[in-house]
Amino acid sequence: MPHDPLKLIEDIRGSIQEIELFCKNKEYSDFEKDLQLQRAIEREIEIIGEALNRLIRIDEEKVETSIPEYRSIIGLRNIIAHGYDVIDSMIIWDVVINHIPILASQIEEY
Repeated sequence: MPHDPLKLIEDIRGSIQEIELFCKNKEYSDFEKDLQLQRAIEREIEIIGEALNRLIRIDEEKVETSIPEYRSIIGLRNIIAHGYDVIDSMIIWDVVINHIPILASQIEEY
């Protein structure tokens, strides 16, 4: 059964909102000390990456045009899922601060 692209977009949107909520008024030092927060953010990034992975199977051209960094996002999802022992919290925080807001606007325009 094929995935519903609107549901996948909504899953991405929901994960972005969760990340924004979890990190509101937080600094890297808060993130670095809070293993629960780290795991929650990692899980939401996994969801975003998996939803994008499914979405490219439905409409790769639109994803490539709308979300040029989709390969990097999927790659980060794979690192989190399979390379749990090499995750760098500073990289994850950089994604939260610098890349999630860009993805949020791209998803809104999708």
